[in-house]
Amino acid sequence: MTITTDKNKQQISFEQFLERLPDEEGRYELVNGEIMRTLATRQHDNLAEFITDEFKSEVKKQSLNYRVSGRIVVRTEAVNGKIQGRQPDVSVVDKTLWDANPFAYSAFTEPLQLAIEIVSTNWEDDYVDKLDEYQRLGIYEFWIIDYLALASRNYLGNPKEPTVFVYLLDENKQYQLSAFRGQNKIESRTFPELAITAEQLFSAAS
Repeated sequence: MTITTDKNKQQISFEQFLERLPDEEGRYELVNGEIMRTLATRQHDNLAEFITDEFKSEVKKQSLNYRVSGRIVVRTEAVNGKIQGRQPDVSVVDKTLWDANPFAYSAFTEPLQLAIEIVSTNWEDDYVDKLDEYQRLGIYEFWIIDYLALASRNYLGNPKEPTVFVYLLDENKQYQLSAFRGQNKIESRTFPELAITAEQLFSAAS
């Protein structure tokens, strides 16, 4: 569920958004000039934690120069030109960029290496708005994990099936899509040695 936290509905900037981030539990995004709070289910959190742990394990095993976190805010631009502040469920960033400014907020204006959104009831945000914003920013790899098969049949087929969609940025800065279901091993450009199936991800939610 997503609720507005700015009762006056003032249009604020990305910098003001970072300064006003509340301390209460939840995830916060800047959407159309307003601070929005999202409360995740325990299933949602279980899945995000599982992915974070798996990615951190890969970073350690393969000695990769990445930082994995669920607390990073990224500055994006919507199709209407408005600046947004998005907080993916899981983010992977270049550790050199992270370490370059240790006193900065956990906010990025540069493209992330990988962003993951776990689909909830407002699924259009992930499939439409965030997909466009992340491509526009140039995030190299973007996953949409629809473990409850909430999106329409246009995305999930008929009958609808839980699906992991992986978008990879090509040389023309456009996303190319692959879909993974059941026992399909998820193919990641960021973590080429990753050995996780779509079903393993879905099972981790419960």
